Amino acid sequence: MGLVKEILDTKGYDIWSVGPETVIYDAVNLMSKREVGALLVLENEKLAGMVTERDYARKVILEGKSSKDFPVKEIMTRRVLCVKPERTVEECMALMTDKRVRHLPIVENKHVIGIVSIGDLVKAIVAEQKFLIDQLQHYITGEKS
Repeated sequence: MGLVKEILDTKGYDIWSVGPETVIYDAVNLMSKREVGALLVLENEKLAGMVTERDYARKVILEGKSSKDFPVKEIMTRRVLCVKPERTVEECMALMTDKRVRHLPIVENKHVIGIVSIGDLVKAIVAEQKFLIDQLQHYITGEKS
C-alpha cells in the first residue's frame, strides 16, 4: 500500500486556510471557490483548527445563525487529527473511517505540508487495485505488460 506522501506528490501540496477571526461567510465562500470541503484554520502559521462544510451545516444553518455575524473560531473543530507523510493510505483510511473525519492534514516537523480527503484515499486505493487486477490478468493470460 502506498504512502500518503505519494498522494500529495500527485495532487499537490496546496493548503487553503483562514484565520480564526475570518467571518464564516468568507470561509464558506473560499471553500466554494477552491472546490474543497474544508479549510485549515491557522493562527501565527500554526494549526489552530479546521472548519468544514459539515461544521457550517450543523453549527450555523441548523442553529439558525447568520454566517456573516460569527468568526470561524466559533464553529471550527479545535482538536484536529493529523498524520505524518510516512503513514500508509490504508492506515489513513482506517483512521478516518474510525474517527469519522473526511479531511486529514499531513504534518512534518510540526508544520502542515498538505491535506488529503477521504476521496483522495479512495482514488489511490482504486488505482492500486486496478493496477493489481491488470497485473493478475496479464499473469493469467501470459501477456506481457
